[in-house]
Amino acid sequence: MSRTTAVSTSAAAGGRVVLVTGASSGIGRACALRLAEDGETVVLLARAAGPLEDVARQCRARGGTALVTPADVRDASQVAGAVELAVSTFGRLDGVISAAAVMAYGRVEDVPPEVFARVVETNLVGTAVVAHAVLPRFRAQGHGSLVVVGSVLGQITTPVMGAYVASKWGVRGLARVLEQETRDAPGVTVRIVSPGGVDTPIYQQAANFAGFVGRPPPPVDSPERVATAVIERLWGRRRSGGVGLANGVMRFGFTALPALFDLLVGPLVDRVAFSRTRTGPTQGNVMEAVPEREGTHGGFFSLR
Repeated sequence: MSRTTAVSTSAAAGGRVVLVTGASSGIGRACALRLAEDGETVVLLARAAGPLEDVARQCRARGGTALVTPADVRDASQVAGAVELAVSTFGRLDGVISAAAVMAYGRVEDVPPEVFARVVETNLVGTAVVAHAVLPRFRAQGHGSLVVVGSVLGQITTPVMGAYVASKWGVRGLARVLEQETRDAPGVTVRIVSPGGVDTPIYQQAANFAGFVGRPPPPVDSPERVATAVIERLWGRRRSGGVGLANGVMRFGFTALPALFDLLVGPLVDRVAFSRTRTGPTQGNVMEAVPEREGTHGGFFSLR
């Protein structure tokens, strides 16, 4: 991928300045649009420039300011370039939402090692790369907030989602470490938001070696509801936490009743986490962006 470049920006910044990774689709896109509605300035980062330009137009229509910075979160130089561009353009960086993520379905033995590795690299290593780039900036300016989008699958496990589970358990641990490591910087905060099923395109975009197209397990939340929770953490109104009515039940079963959980989780995943639409093996958007599949919603019924 080429170096980070500005593609779209309005004439003058307003509000606070927030970098959003994964801004082309799903939760990241919903966060960017919500911030724009609040009059904030958003720096939009994802792999594909085209969808980011579309998000930038929507942000400006909602009253925000948008700067587009195509980059891959796995690439430290690209992420650092995006941060420097944001600061040089607007003079500061008040917050960062780390929402970039990819997913793969399939038993660990069926998922090609390069696909498994790329899921972990994007979700976990990408989060570390973002933190490495932004936390020194926050320390230097005396303030800043990093919110990491995790998952309930960072707190429980399910079959046929090993790569995603491994990455999100790592993200959860990393976020806690970052909270500990920034205790010496009173103006700097790190939070994590861990949603359950969300109505986004990630399920259709996922690499798939399980034979059937995935879908979010119910109850399904809207990306806008998750975005509200993320932004509450961004501005310090709430501490780290989850989003999802069933998350607590799943965590309780996983920790307190592990034998029963393991007995039930396979059949439940097969029943509720997959559609009946067959699919051949596909790498989805794991290895390369698929711009035509980007969007805020995945078309699933969700709680608002």
